[in-house]
Amino acid sequence: MSARSDDTDDLDLPPPEDAVSTGAAADSADPNERLKGLPRLLRYAMLLVGRASFIQERLVAEIDELCPQLPHTVAWAAGGPLATALVLADELDRRAAAQNEPALRSLADSVRLISLPTPRNDEFFEAYRRVAKALVQAFHASSRHVEEQLCCDLERFTYGWAALPACAYMLPRDASAAKNAELLGHRMAGHRISAAKAAAQRKFKDEEEKRRETREAEDRTTAAEQQTEAAADAIPEHHLVVARLSPEEMKNVKLKDILGPLKSAINTPLPLVEIPPLQEARNALLFEFPYAADVIDFALADLVGRPTVHLRPLLIVGEPGGGKTRFARRLGEVLGVNVWRTDGSRSDGAVFGGTDRRWYSAEPCHAFLAVAQGRIANPLVLIDELEKAATRSDYGRLWDTLLGFLEVETSCRYPDPALQTNLDLSQVTYVATANSLDPLPSPIRDRFRIVTFPKPTAKDLDALLPAVIADLANERGVNQSWVPPLDGIEREAVVRHWPGGSVRRLRRIVEAVLRERDIRASRN
Repeated sequence: MSARSDDTDDLDLPPPEDAVSTGAAADSADPNERLKGLPRLLRYAMLLVGRASFIQERLVAEIDELCPQLPHTVAWAAGGPLATALVLADELDRRAAAQNEPALRSLADSVRLISLPTPRNDEFFEAYRRVAKALVQAFHASSRHVEEQLCCDLERFTYGWAALPACAYMLPRDASAAKNAELLGHRMAGHRISAAKAAAQRKFKDEEEKRRETREAEDRTTAAEQQTEAAADAIPEHHLVVARLSPEEMKNVKLKDILGPLKSAINTPLPLVEIPPLQEARNALLFEFPYAADVIDFALADLVGRPTVHLRPLLIVGEPGGGKTRFARRLGEVLGVNVWRTDGSRSDGAVFGGTDRRWYSAEPCHAFLAVAQGRIANPLVLIDELEKAATRSDYGRLWDTLLGFLEVETSCRYPDPALQTNLDLSQVTYVATANSLDPLPSPIRDRFRIVTFPKPTAKDLDALLPAVIADLANERGVNQSWVPPLDGIEREAVVRHWPGGSVRRLRRIVEAVLRERDIRASRN
């Protein structure tokens, strides 16, 4: 409700307990249930506003109950002039002071309230001021305990009456003081009511606009989902949508830097590379790794009967220098898929599995980076030296993170922390290398097919030399036909220095022989 007017601070109001008692007696027989419990003065104010019948008679009956046979009451009840009412009010005030009876004071104020006309100039100013003080005090004592609409009516009448002496010139003279008080109170609140209505209308408009925007956003989302579903239904054969993001997510500011190089792999059917003729792939690998025929057959056997390239997780174990990493890379290249290499000794779970978009260094998982780099849905992810992965769990162990990628059930809906959507990585091939199985935990061993990669012997030299020379020619950027095979003396030099074992050492020896050949040729 409205705060108390500053003008009421100096109205010389009686103590609160006296004001409450002034008219606190409720008329339980009052037919108007709405006014039950109100102080007497406020009840009569509301009866005047409601144009109730027999108001004066009610008040006379209450006065007679406390002051029987009072001559002043009889004179006023008989229709005496205004002076008679004011004399009755003064007499009730005198008896209230003499008998210390607050109820008589409230009766005196009620007589003035009913009898006073609309003021002219300063006439009866003290009487109006006295009633105004009592109304304000009674209203503040009751405003917290009445229902809202009644409280509004009381406030309007109370402050309208308090303003009567100052605003009498703008009110109709022929109307009663109570009616003019009601009219003036309504005018006083007119601007507030208009402002409240305007605020309510604005609030309603804003809420309606928000609801409309919400409906439009939901409609756009539904349309996008329908388009996505339609696109899913139209996926060509041997294609796969790896990542799906809504249009709103694609515009997300936090994903702006992340999505830059990845847009071509999102919401797009990516091809699944089909298997080349397996005999040709086997011959190509045998040319380079003649000593690893069993490993080649073991790996390629997983592709028999499949239309597209996908190998179950493969772990190649062997001594250093045997060519494991190169074999894994060449396996992917011969099969025509993109190869993404990760160094196991430098990776942890947070790096390989992706980092959350909350961090400034956020990036998707390595498997999806491989997909985006090759623009195919079935790349080969090579994890080199898996046994050297860090064992600390500060950022998650690589071994633990790998488990979610190696099972089809979890890889087909991998929750990427950067994109915050499920990725279908079920067609990605994982090939790992290791020098030893000892450090690897059993869950990792259980999920990989393990094959031992052999070391070549001196008997494999003649089969290895063409592939080594061809590889060195490619590194030099020249055609293999420009590099003749080793002659007898050069071969004998290689045999003396390479008894078998590390292919890496064999490459260095052959490279030294070819460099010596070039030096001799330049001298001649």
